[in-house]
Amino acid sequence: MSGFILETKHLTKEFKGFTAVNDVNLKVQRGHIHALIGPNGAGKTTCFNLLTKFLVPTSGQILFNGKDITAAKPAQIARMGVIRSFQISAVFPHLTVLQNVRIGLQRQLGNSFNFWQSERSLNALNDRAMQLLADVDLSEFADTITVDMPYGRKRALEIATTLAMEPELMLLDEPTQGMGHEDVHRVTELIKKVSAGRTILMVEHNMKVVSGICDKISVLQRGAMLAEGSYAEVSSNAQVMEAYMGTEATVLEGAH
Repeated sequence: MSGFILETKHLTKEFKGFTAVNDVNLKVQRGHIHALIGPNGAGKTTCFNLLTKFLVPTSGQILFNGKDITAAKPAQIARMGVIRSFQISAVFPHLTVLQNVRIGLQRQLGNSFNFWQSERSLNALNDRAMQLLADVDLSEFADTITVDMPYGRKRALEIATTLAMEPELMLLDEPTQGMGHEDVHRVTELIKKVSAGRTILMVEHNMKVVSGICDKISVLQRGAMLAEGSYAEVSSNAQVMEAYMGTEATVLEGAH
C-alpha cells in the first residue's frame, strides 16, 4: 500500500464562475499530522467539504488508500474510516458526555444509529466510552450534561466522539478556534496524543499549534496550492509571507 493515505488529483470546485478550489494536488502521508492553512477565503473549508463529500467536485479525483472515492457518498466514506470533526461543536447538547460518546460507538452495533436501542445493549458500550473519555481527559465529566461544559472541553468531547467511530483518517476543522490559551494547549496536546496509529488532516489558523505538532503543511491561496513542506520550509517561503501579509506574517515568524 502506498505511503499516502489520501491523495487528490487536480481537484477543482467552481461555483457559478468562481473557482473556490483550483487544481489542488494534495498528498497526505499515512501516520502524519498534516495541516491545511491559508488566509481567509483561501478555499480550505471548501477543500474539506470536497474530501468529506459534502460537496461534489467540478473535476478531479480523490483517492483514499489508493481507491477512487470521488463519487462516494458521505456515509460510505465514513464507513471506510474517513471521519470529520466539525468546526462548530457537533455534539448533542442535552445528553450527557458519556451518552454522546456512546452514540459514536453505536456504529459498531450495525450501520444505523439506533437511538431506540435497549438501555442494556447500550450499557455494553459504557466501558469503551469511559476509556475514550479517559483518553481525552474527560472522565470526571461523564455524567455532565454537555451544554453545561466549558467550550474547550466540548471540543475535546467532539474528538472523543470522532475517535469512537474508529477513524483511520481524522479530519479536524479548526479544532482550536475560539479558545483561550489554556484550552488551545490542552487540545493541541490531545491531538498529538490521539494521532498515534492514525492520520490527521487539519485546517487550523493558529500557527503556534501548526508549528508545534504538524509533520507537513499545505498552504492554499485563492483556492490553489501555494506551497507545501515542513513548518520551517513554509514559514520562510516569501510567497507564503506575502499571502499572509502584515500581521499574519508576523504570526508565522513568531511561532518559530
